Amino acid sequence: MVTVEGGRAVDMSGDPKHPFSRGELCPKVNRFLDRVYSPDRVLHPLRRVGAKGEGRFERISWDEATSIIAERLHATIREAGAESILPFSDAGNQGMLAMSGISARFFHHLGASRLIRALCGPTVGAGVKMTNGSSLGFDPLDLEHSRLILLWGTNTRLTNRHLWPTIETARQRGARVVVIDPLRTITADSADEFIQPRAGTDIAMMLAMMNIIISEDLVDREWVAQHTLGFDELAAHVTEWTPERAADATGVDAAIITRLAREYATARPAAIRTLVGPEHHENGAMFFRTLACLPALTGAWRDRGGGLSRSVGSWQEQLIDDVALERPDLLAGRSPRAVNMSRLGEALTTADPIVRDVIIWNANPMVTIPNRELVREGLERDDLFCVVHDQFITDTARYADIVLPATTHIESVDVVPAWGHLWLGWNEAAIEPLGEAVSNTECFRRIAAAMGLNEPSLFDDDLTLIRDALPTVDIDALRGITTFASPIRRMGSPGPTGTSRPRVVASSSPAINSKHSATRASPTISHPTRDRPDHSPTASHSNFSPRNTTSDSSTRATPTSRDTATGKASPSSRCTKTTPANAASPTTIKPRSTTTAERCCSPFGSPIGSDPAPSSSPGDGSPTSTPTAAWPTASPTTP
Repeated sequence: MVTVEGGRAVDMSGDPKHPFSRGELCPKVNRFLDRVYSPDRVLHPLRRVGAKGEGRFERISWDEATSIIAERLHATIREAGAESILPFSDAGNQGMLAMSGISARFFHHLGASRLIRALCGPTVGAGVKMTNGSSLGFDPLDLEHSRLILLWGTNTRLTNRHLWPTIETARQRGARVVVIDPLRTITADSADEFIQPRAGTDIAMMLAMMNIIISEDLVDREWVAQHTLGFDELAAHVTEWTPERAADATGVDAAIITRLAREYATARPAAIRTLVGPEHHENGAMFFRTLACLPALTGAWRDRGGGLSRSVGSWQEQLIDDVALERPDLLAGRSPRAVNMSRLGEALTTADPIVRDVIIWNANPMVTIPNRELVREGLERDDLFCVVHDQFITDTARYADIVLPATTHIESVDVVPAWGHLWLGWNEAAIEPLGEAVSNTECFRRIAAAMGLNEPSLFDDDLTLIRDALPTVDIDALRGITTFASPIRRMGSPGPTGTSRPRVVASSSPAINSKHSATRASPTISHPTRDRPDHSPTASHSNFSPRNTTSDSSTRATPTSRDTATGKASPSSRCTKTTPANAASPTTIKPRSTTTAERCCSPFGSPIGSDPAPSSSPGDGSPTSTPTAAWPTASPTTP
C-alpha cells in the first residue's frame, strides 16, 4: 500500500490483509520509493549526442522522439524487411501489461523478429516437464501439512521469506526441515539438518538417493505402475550411482546420502521445495528433471503436502489468454524468425538478415544476458539503431540512440501474477507519472501513432487489454469488490482417475479502497487462483499427462558441456544436438527427430509454436494409458 500526500508518495507498506505476505514487504521493495524519486530517474525523452556507450544525451520532446523512431522503422521495413527489427524485453516491471501488452501486438503487426524469452524460468519448466509432462507443482502453502521438507537449492528465509512461517507451522506439527545447498545460508542455519554438496554436483546426490530407494524396495510400486513410464530403464541407470560414488562427487558422506534417501522414501507427506537458483546455472534443466523423479518414485504426490513445489507462475499463467493479449493473428500468415534472448550478442553481430533496429524495454541486457562483451560489440555498431524505454540510464541505455522515460509500478495500472503464491494482484496507480514518463503500453501506442498505423488493437486502453487477457476473471471484483468466487483446478499431481474436480472458492479481498486520507492500495490483491483441497492433491489428467502436453518452443533446454553429476568437463560438444533415448518426450522412450536441445542451439531458430507435438505412444508402438511421469535414463552428462 502506498500513502500519498499532496500527490507525492510518502510511504509504502505491506497490506496486512494480504493472505500470503500478511503486511510484510520483502527487502527488495522496502525502499522502493527511493527508486521512484531518485534524482537519476529518466523523466523526459533523450537523444544521444555522444559516442555510443558514453552516456551523453540531450532532452527532446516526445513528438521528436517518436518521429525519429517512426521514420527509422519505416525505412528499415522498406529497405530490409521487418525481420531486421528486433524487440527485446524481459521482466523489469513484472506486470502482465508491462511484460506483454501493446508491445506484442505492435511487433506482430509489423512482422518483426520474435523474441524467445527463455533465460531462466523456462529452463526449470523444460526440466520438470520432461519428467512430469507439465511444469506445475503443488501449492507451497501446503507445506504446512508436510512431515519432511527438503529445501533444495533455495535460501527460503531470505528470498522467499513469506513462506517461512508456513514451514515453521509444519515444524511445530513435527516436520523435519533439511536444507541442501552448496552455500551455508541463513536458511541452512535455521534447518534441522544442513547438507552441503559441492557446487554443481546435486544431480549425483539425487541419483544416489534413487539408487537406495530402488535397491531397498522403498518404491511406491502401485503409484509407479499406474502413473509412470520407463521405470526399468531408470532403475538400470542409477545402479552405477552408488552412495559411495556420489560421495566422491559431492563431498557428502555416503551414510548421510543413504539415510536421507530412506527418510525421504518413508516419511509421509514428504515435500521438496526448490526455487530459481539452480536454473541460473549450467545444467539447470537436468537438475529439475532429475529432482522431479524422486516424488514419482515414492508416490509422494499421493499426499497433501507431498511432491515437488517450485514457482507457481505456471498456475497463474493459465488465467491469461495470451492469444487475446498478444494477438498473433496480426502476423497475418507471416512467420518471422525467432531469436533466443540468451543469444542476443550473436543476434546483434552475426544474424542474417542483420538486425538493423533493436527496441529494448523492461530489460537491461548488458547486465542480464550472457556474453556481455559480444552484446556490447553489437550495441556499439554504428549502423544499429537502438531505442531504450527505461527508468534510468542503465548500462544498456548508454548505447541507445533514443531513450524514453518509463513509469514505475506505482505510476501505472497493471495486473501482477505471482511466482510464490496463488493470488492474482491488482496494481492500481498510486500517483501520476513523474515528468513525461509513460507506461510500456502507452509507449507503444505513441510509436504506433507516430508510424501512422491504423490497426485498432494497437490503441486499446489498459482496462480493455486486461479484460481481454483475463476472460475468466471478474475484473471489477479484482479491482476492489470484497467477496467473489472463482472456479479453479485442484492442486497436485495426476490422480488415479486422471480427472479434475474443480471447486468454487470464495475469498475475502484484502483490497483497500482509496480513502479520503489519500491512502491507496498499490497493489491490491483480490483474486485467488489457489485451492486448498481437503485431502491428497489431484489435478486433471490433461494438466499432467504427457500425452496431452504439447512441446512449447519457448521452453528451451540448457545445452551442456559439463558432467552434471561431478561438475567436470564433458567430452560432448557445447551444444548437444540430440536428446537421449527414453528422454526426448515424456510420452515415449524414443528420441524425437527435432529435439529441445537442438532447437536451443540456434539463436535464430524456428518460429515460436512450431515444435512438433510429442508422440502419443511409447516406443514399442502400443497405446499409452495414463502416463504421468517419464524417467530420464540418459547419463547425467546429457542435457
